[in-house]
Amino acid sequence: MITINNEYLLQRIVAQFAQKITSAEEPFGLLTIDLQKDQIVEVLNFLYHDEVLQMQFLTDICGVHYAENAPETEFAVVYHLHSLVNNIRLRLKCYLSRTDLRIATATPVFKAANWMERETFDFYGIVFENHPDLRRILNIDEMDYHPLRKEYALEDETRTDKDDRYFGREGNEGVKFDK
Repeated sequence: MITINNEYLLQRIVAQFAQKITSAEEPFGLLTIDLQKDQIVEVLNFLYHDEVLQMQFLTDICGVHYAENAPETEFAVVYHLHSLVNNIRLRLKCYLSRTDLRIATATPVFKAANWMERETFDFYGIVFENHPDLRRILNIDEMDYHPLRKEYALEDETRTDKDDRYFGREGNEGVKFDK
């Protein structure tokens, strides 16, 4: 019987997709592989249908805005997969350029990707090509921006209805809190 661990998982993926992987690491014990965005569906399909790996549970798809990165790697789409049979997890990342926020939809492989991709589109503006129903899911349709991008101020500077003292910010010198 084969023991499926991060080392075996990485070897299996590299054997199949060596030229498509840009990096691999294990932060906090979670194997994380960076891929070229045009290969994501092929890799997801392989992981899902492989008789040994059986990565058939899509835990999450999310977007990330790395504002400090170079424009060609400023955004990322992150896929979290889990093999329930082997009890092992995997994270895949695809970086996107600010000028081309497009990536193929994962819905042909995972039906659950539908809502996760809609949420990522809603909050980051990442377009999932050939998605069956790509529209906003949580914000109003009239919004002309994507709120989780780091290009917007965290707070509205014109607000007059809040007092920073209540949020543990300035002006709380000498205030004691009971535990």
